[in-house]
This record gives sequence, C-alpha cells and structure tokens, in this order.
Amino acid sequence: MTPEHAGTRPPVRSLVIPGVYAPQEDTELLADALLEEPVPPGADVLDVGTGSGALAVAAARRGCRVTAVDVSWRAVCATRLNALRAGVPVRVRQGNLFAPVRGRTFDLILANPPYVPSPAGRGLPRGPARAWDAGDDGRLVLDRICRKAPELLRPGGVLLLVQSALSDPELTLGGLRTAGMKAAVTRRRRIAFGPVLRKREQWLRRRGMLPAAENEEELVVVRAELPV
Repeated sequence: MTPEHAGTRPPVRSLVIPGVYAPQEDTELLADALLEEPVPPGADVLDVGTGSGALAVAAARRGCRVTAVDVSWRAVCATRLNALRAGVPVRVRQGNLFAPVRGRTFDLILANPPYVPSPAGRGLPRGPARAWDAGDDGRLVLDRICRKAPELLRPGGVLLLVQSALSDPELTLGGLRTAGMKAAVTRRRRIAFGPVLRKREQWLRRRGMLPAAENEEELVVVRAELPV
C-alpha cells in the first residue's frame, strides 16, 4: 500500500479510524479491476490486507462470499464497521497474510499489500507503517504472496494485486508464472509522490530505484489466473 497522498480525496468511500490505511489511488485502481472481473455471485473472495475493508465491501456488494484478513486489529474493527454500514456480510479475520485462512481455497484473491521500499536496518515495520513499509526492495510481502497465493486458488481462480513499479512488477510476474499461473499487468496509473516517498526520494535515487528525471510513482495491477 502507499501512504496517504496530500491533497487527494479518498477515491473509495470508507469510514477510517486512526491507525488504519485510508483508501487511496491504489485502492481505486484495484477496485476498477475488480469491477471488470467476471466474478459470479456466490464466488468465494479473499481480501488480504483489507485495511478499511473498501475492497471487501465492494466484492460483497456483487453477491460474493467475502473473507477479509488484516494483521491489524484496528483494521479488523474498521472492516467490520464498514461492512455493517454497507449492509453486506463480510467474514473478517485477524492474522498475518494467509494464516487465518489456511486450508481454504478461493475463486478470487484481492491484494493491496505493503510495497514501498524502506531503508535497511529498520527491522520489521510496526504500527501504521505495516501498511506500506516492505523492506529495502519493497518485496517483503509481495514475494510471499507470489509463493502462497496459487495454493489458495481453485482451478481457474484469479489473483488481482496492486503494487508500485518501484517494487519491480516483473519479479511479481516471474514469481507467479513460476508457480504455474498466467500473469500480466492489466492496469497502470501514474500519481504524485506521497509523504513517505517524498521523504525517501533521495535514498531511492541513490539506490537507482528512481531515475533522476522521474517525479511520479507508477502503480500497476497484476492479474494472474490459475489454469483449469
């Protein structure tokens, strides 16, 4: 996830409590991809790293049976509240990534994971930073999703994942293809740097992760399908 961008209005309406990631451009981009995905009513959907539950609620409104997971108890409470406000059923579980749904399989997995590169030596992220900090290459959670998500999908199941170009979408595509999935980037959007990226801009440039002339971040949606 990317931290809140100054001067922008949240694109997906949700009630957000302090310490919970507010829906931003990445949420909107993934919501657009979900809207175009031909998911039948009654499909089992997993929203991993649900935050405020905006995507979980959007899937539930389409008649899907939705399970939402987040490591943050505040996010769990926010998602339950937003599902209640929307009048849709969402099963919400607290836990780290896929641990709360071990042994289950799904027709669709939605993922807006942490993907912002963070300077080495900070250790594992804590507090609200867990929603965006993802190690020195931005792939602390992305690589785990590439390894584990295929095991949770039924034949023909789909993973929709949003990330920054800073965290190397080609590695995501390669990891998912190695796991036997058909994967491609289906959406792109360029946005202004948010507060965290502005603070890390020079560090990213020194590492060669951000070209000298680049002054925007590119977000991408990766769609991966497990063959039938």
